[in-house]
Amino acid sequence: MTGYVALLRGINVGPTTRLPMQDLSRLLEGIGGSSVRTHLQSGNALFEHEQADPGKLAEALESAIAAAFDGRKVPCVVREAADLDRIVEGNPFDMAGVDPARFLVVFLSGPVEPDRIADLDPAGFAPDAFRPGEREIYVHCPDGVQKSRLSQALWERRLGLTATARNWNTVTRLAAMAAE
Repeated sequence: MTGYVALLRGINVGPTTRLPMQDLSRLLEGIGGSSVRTHLQSGNALFEHEQADPGKLAEALESAIAAAFDGRKVPCVVREAADLDRIVEGNPFDMAGVDPARFLVVFLSGPVEPDRIADLDPAGFAPDAFRPGEREIYVHCPDGVQKSRLSQALWERRLGLTATARNWNTVTRLAAMAAE
């Protein structure tokens, strides 16, 4: 069995997007997941599964959510839980003085293709800053995440991938949970 993390986008942010974590746990078990643990109410779950393809697990979870919630479309990114260590260790930013609530990792459903973001001028987003990783974008928003133009929508348009963001506190907590 391999450990995975499921990251759902846009749930529990309003009355029409409710998806209780108990339901998420049941849905993950319904697609063959075991040892399910959730973190916060924002669609973060760790689980084990025999499947070796995170993309297929994301598709299966999206389908299960749609079936259980009247066709609701909830984009999901699934990664091997061990990948969280690589993401934490690979952070290209010096975190000295950085508020972890204003530092995001945008998780992507596939690899970053550098040519698709080569024409983005970082100066045009200042004071926000970004650095691409393998299958993630690191984003620092010193004036707050809400004001940033470096949203998951930008990365989805640019890269043609599903994207969902988590702040650094959540990323490091999920990595610690995965190591437990």
